[in-house]
Amino acid sequence: MSEELEQTIFQIILHGGNGRSFCMEAIAEAKKGDFAAAKEKIRAADEELIRAHHFQTALIQNEAKGAKTEPSLLMIHAQDHLMNAMTMKDLAAEIVELYEKMNIHGGVN
Repeated sequence: MSEELEQTIFQIILHGGNGRSFCMEAIAEAKKGDFAAAKEKIRAADEELIRAHHFQTALIQNEAKGAKTEPSLLMIHAQDHLMNAMTMKDLAAEIVELYEKMNIHGGVN
């Protein structure tokens, strides 16, 4: 594996992990009732996932141009990490929205 490929894979892992962490922070903020902070964390998660997706897209484009890459456990881990984080963002946004609705209706203390 080339150093450039390895660095790209690590960027996917880094930004995917950052995105997932922001999602967990968003849920924690919503649980406390700070919905502005929760929404900011969701926005930050989205930015991180966009960064990760740009690196993923570069890998896909290179392969489409004929630069074949042997899959490695590290690459599979990066893809798994990113997809998990993307799912987490969708779920976190829903959870924040639910907490906010419950708060409006007097259900969260």
